[in-house]
Amino acid sequence: METQQVQTLTVTFEGHAQRTENGVEYWLARDLQHLLGYTEWRNFQQVLNKGKTACEGSGHAVGDHFVDVNKMVEIGSGAPRDIDDVMLTRYACYLIAQNGDPRKPEIAFAQTYFAIRTRQAELIEQRLLEAERVQARRKLSDTEKELSSVIYEQTGGNQNFALIRSKGDHALFGKSTQAMKAQWQVPDSRPLADFAPTIVLKAKDFATEITIHNARTHRMGSEPAIAREHVINNEAVRQTLLSRGIRPEALQPAEDKKKVERRLAAADKKTLQNPDKLPDDE
Repeated sequence: METQQVQTLTVTFEGHAQRTENGVEYWLARDLQHLLGYTEWRNFQQVLNKGKTACEGSGHAVGDHFVDVNKMVEIGSGAPRDIDDVMLTRYACYLIAQNGDPRKPEIAFAQTYFAIRTRQAELIEQRLLEAERVQARRKLSDTEKELSSVIYEQTGGNQNFALIRSKGDHALFGKSTQAMKAQWQVPDSRPLADFAPTIVLKAKDFATEITIHNARTHRMGSEPAIAREHVINNEAVRQTLLSRGIRPEALQPAEDKKKVERRLAAADKKTLQNPDKLPDDE
């Protein structure tokens, strides 16, 4: 997500924030519905209810963060109509976003926006980038597990999976896995991917997905055949990166994935433990 887009979304979310007489900021559910990319109120109500359940499960009173209200709106004929709405604290919005459709880009932004109290767009952007990298690492791990299963299903054994993955690394980086670990100063006990930047993680994942697809489509029945396929796909991805001025082996390593995960988890925990509340008299 680019800086300009982050700034635009930040201004949009800020523009819909309101404050009680006691200074507690809140959003109306009908506004949040559209901010999160939901066109139908009934669909958004399902996410709203999940947020209430999460609130109760975390030990906080639902009434402190979800307050039912009514408001008058004009319908098509211009006549006023009373509709239900809900006042939501930042914490309530955060819980709703956490339970929203992860495929919606608005949800990805909102999860970070409502978890961070500062209005500095660059901090929101940094957290989004960190979360994107952690997700890319998890996706690669899942894809590699799937490739391992494909090898086992089609060849009767997957004891050489690590070797196949290593050959893929060599094709992508032009260097062996061990050479890259030495260059990035990765501990011997840790996977190279835990220190790879997001672009590399996605490149490795894409090449692996192609290997899985072709191994299944062409019913490759031997590990050497799958290994050759994996090398070809990583070489193709490498050439794509090089054509766009990206040399994988020249990139700087990223921060240890475990440290990033701990930092994100700590930030989420802080948000969960210290949410603002709506006053009882609202």
